[in-house]
Amino acid sequence: MLELGFSIYERIRVIDIAKYVRPSTSEQICCCHFALFPFLSLAFDQGKAMDILRFLFGILGNAVGLFLLLAPMTTFKRIVRSRSTEQFSGVPYVVTLLSCSLSTWYGLPFVSPDNLLLLIISSIGVVIELTYVLIFITYAPKKERPNIMRLSGLALSLILTFAFVSLFALHGKTRKLFCGIMLDILSTITYASPLSVMMLVIKTKSVEFMPFLLSLSSFLCAIFWLAYGLLSRDPFLIVPNGLGTGLGIVQLILYAMYHKNQSHTKNVIRDEFGEMDLEKTDQIEETELPRLSFTAPSKN
Repeated sequence: MLELGFSIYERIRVIDIAKYVRPSTSEQICCCHFALFPFLSLAFDQGKAMDILRFLFGILGNAVGLFLLLAPMTTFKRIVRSRSTEQFSGVPYVVTLLSCSLSTWYGLPFVSPDNLLLLIISSIGVVIELTYVLIFITYAPKKERPNIMRLSGLALSLILTFAFVSLFALHGKTRKLFCGIMLDILSTITYASPLSVMMLVIKTKSVEFMPFLLSLSSFLCAIFWLAYGLLSRDPFLIVPNGLGTGLGIVQLILYAMYHKNQSHTKNVIRDEFGEMDLEKTDQIEETELPRLSFTAPSKN
């Protein structure tokens, strides 16, 4: 009996009881997934929320950008009615056409993937600005027409050279780097355009030549595309739109400081600039306000 009892004890002792208690590998994986599910779900929701925010900021940027693109329509209605470009300058429209063209190229999938919203508004900008330039050439005085045509030809040459180099000489990240740097340089130059108006506001202590609606729209467009660039982690959208946001804030501050001082503006201008043509000065807001650029969105 003792021998039989000892034999049974030895058999029971060598049994791995743990395999009956410990869960299987598949059960452990399922339990682990169940425990981590809230964290995985949270990460997924955050990623999805970022994509939704990025899309919304892009839509808002497109909406404000379209408003800015269409803002000069009153000017061109006046040009068509009078069949003359009068004192208006065609340079800003050629520059904006160049900027929108480079933005369109940058937004193409083989240059900068997943930038459809940038591509859409930039393409619309090309069509609108090209229309403006053609109208300007049609009604420009005979002496000025060759100049604007040469400038347009130079812009077209730059666009074609830019496209040729980036398409055939560069590839992958190098292509995006080249296109982004060139576009940012142009956008930075574009954003220098409101500085003369801002200086005029400071000298005259009046915002007569810096309309609030366009200044506000320019600021909103820049900040929407800045947010879009931050969510996209795209430095070529962040840098110029950060600059545009800063300049927009300065313009709004100037407006808040001087918006009540508009009664003696023209007298101050005469004092500052002598016998300056005030009729030409009235057109400053149309020709020297910041032009639209979607890596540096601004007003038209």
